[in-house]
Amino acid sequence: MFAGLTVAIVTPFRNGEVDYADLNKLVDWHIEQGTDCLAPCGTTGESPTLDHEEHERVIVSVCERAKGRIKVMAGTGSNSTKEAIRLTKSAKKAGADGALIVGPYYNKPTQEGYFLHYSAIASAVDLPIVVYNIPGRTGSSILPETMAKMTEKCPTIVAVKEATGSLDQASQIAALCDMTILSGDDSLTLPLMSIGGRGVVSVVGNIVPADMKAMVKAYDAGKFDEALRWHRKLFPLCRDMLGVATNPIPVKAAMALLGRGTGDLRLPMCSLDAAGRERVRKTLTQYGLLKG
Repeated sequence: MFAGLTVAIVTPFRNGEVDYADLNKLVDWHIEQGTDCLAPCGTTGESPTLDHEEHERVIVSVCERAKGRIKVMAGTGSNSTKEAIRLTKSAKKAGADGALIVGPYYNKPTQEGYFLHYSAIASAVDLPIVVYNIPGRTGSSILPETMAKMTEKCPTIVAVKEATGSLDQASQIAALCDMTILSGDDSLTLPLMSIGGRGVVSVVGNIVPADMKAMVKAYDAGKFDEALRWHRKLFPLCRDMLGVATNPIPVKAAMALLGRGTGDLRLPMCSLDAAGRERVRKTLTQYGLLKG
């Protein structure tokens, strides 16, 4: 149900507060662009800097604006199972189509701990769950065998956002179970689709959602040469939006340069230095999004 392009949408800030008016504009823009699904309150949405009330309100705001016109995969993960259950219940009440739940960060559970965490959430809330596996952020990886066990025991665990950067890991998941595999790295979307992936939860989709969707659709339609052309065009943008600095610093800088929001971040995230901003500007210009 989450195949295609999901955009991990930014949380716009203005003067230190969430800019809900701008958030509504972003939802409308993604609907116009043909984005399949939005994921508020993920890594790109700076969820660690949102307080509990803001976290819930951002999800409610996106769901209300979406009004069934676009799917919503709400970020409801936490390193506390109890808190993850509370956030997921809140997302279901708000009308989300699913929950994107990151592996518990910092406390580094065992594989059995991961299984018990996700199965507890699945038992408590009847909502499709997308496991978010990003060991670079959480400190440890959810192994393919654990993924397979989750899908066997918990029917509502339907997909994984694979952000390990390992095609071997994705291949093993595909061999062990039939959960939908979504790329968690924009630049690896096409390679991952070639081994059975069905789409992406995208950062670059905040800037060029139509182009990211065109690549995914071309591959799905068997137009492999066209998909490869899109991959090669998108690659420098994908590389720099995740390589110039920690996500979402570069993508927010890019959006500000394109006139989409203030680009404000919350500490401990801070703005790019002059060299970083110039690199982002150059990448946008080379892509054709800014005039030289």
